[in-house]
Amino acid sequence: MNNEQQQADAIDWEKAGYLLKAIGHPVRLQVISLLSQHEQMTVNDLVRETGCEQSLLSHHLIGMRLKGILTARKEGLFVHYALRERNVVKILDCIRHCDCIM
Repeated sequence: MNNEQQQADAIDWEKAGYLLKAIGHPVRLQVISLLSQHEQMTVNDLVRETGCEQSLLSHHLIGMRLKGILTARKEGLFVHYALRERNVVKILDCIRHCDCIM
């Protein structure tokens, strides 16, 4: 493997690590799963579906938005969240189909 390929691989692993760290929490994984099934959801929708406290959920949503995983659109009093980085759904599918995890 040449030096350029090693550098490209290192960048790919860096990106993968960043993405895994950004989604690596049960609440964030649940949010991604829900948003993969719905085009968008409000914070209230996500609170109802996850059973998570609104303040904790908002903390996770803001973090995922800042890291480029989600988009947020304010409409009146409501903020609508949607997946921006759809590749995270593939990661969830891999986890679900891994015999060693579930």
